[in-house]
Amino acid sequence: MRIPTIDLELWADGGAESRRAIGETVDEALRTAGFLLVTGHGIGAGPRAEIRAAARKFFHLPRAAKQAYAVQVGGRGWLGPEAEANAYAEGGDGPPDLKESYSFASNDPTGDPAIDDEWFGPNVWPDEAPGLQPLVEKYLDQMREVSNRVLEVLGVALGEGVDHFTAHTQRATWGFNINWYPGVDRVGPAAPGQFRIGPHTDFGTVTLLDRQLGVGGLQVHTDEGGWEDAPYDPDALTMNIGDLMARWVDNRWRAGRHRVLPPPVDLPSEELMSLAYFYDCDMGTDVRGVDAHEFLRERLNAITAD
Repeated sequence: MRIPTIDLELWADGGAESRRAIGETVDEALRTAGFLLVTGHGIGAGPRAEIRAAARKFFHLPRAAKQAYAVQVGGRGWLGPEAEANAYAEGGDGPPDLKESYSFASNDPTGDPAIDDEWFGPNVWPDEAPGLQPLVEKYLDQMREVSNRVLEVLGVALGEGVDHFTAHTQRATWGFNINWYPGVDRVGPAAPGQFRIGPHTDFGTVTLLDRQLGVGGLQVHTDEGGWEDAPYDPDALTMNIGDLMARWVDNRWRAGRHRVLPPPVDLPSEELMSLAYFYDCDMGTDVRGVDAHEFLRERLNAITAD
């Protein structure tokens, strides 16, 4: 499976020949798997570990305490066990995902109440994790910068120039999930056909994921290799493109299909946590004849478990 690594520092500091080579690497990878590893992003391991430590305090609370922050998919707050079924977006009908999430989303209001209520509301910070807010807010600022740099690379890889996509991210919507994957010792064995996250593609332009290595971890699907464990580099972010980007480029590139395996029975205490940042585009962006945010809302609704 060919999922290469690109270095954003090399991209920024290199000359025209270096950028051309990186663009060719990106184009080939996105045609086959829809995934890349990204280094040179400037986000240290320490802040990412601090977010996990603060979030873990919340996830380890009794369910009754977390219930005060419960929301549905697309909301800002806690998504409890089996709230999502990502495989539904592909027409699957298996059990819901075996994970919990705490979700945040874009919160820079436009002044239009109808838009702001749905896409730019205030985030909700759990009182039981008092250190979480400053850590996450700093991380989100960084992730937006990294996402725009990645989109510049993609614009050049497509042969359209650095601002081809970033011209449409002046006030882009985004989502951020802290995904908690408890072990079998907490949730019991997975049901038949149940995953921590079922097979799916993401919905927006690019996803940037900080993940932990585990037995019940991320797998990526390609036509050539089928399902394979995703490559891992603790210093790299895992990047994949989503359905909106695939549409934007007339399916020159494929949305990265992936899943997260069930919690392993032979490692009952394996507990993983991923930081998943989903980047979109500005309100009103037309992507090949569809309104980008109608497109996104339809897909978010599709993965809401009954």
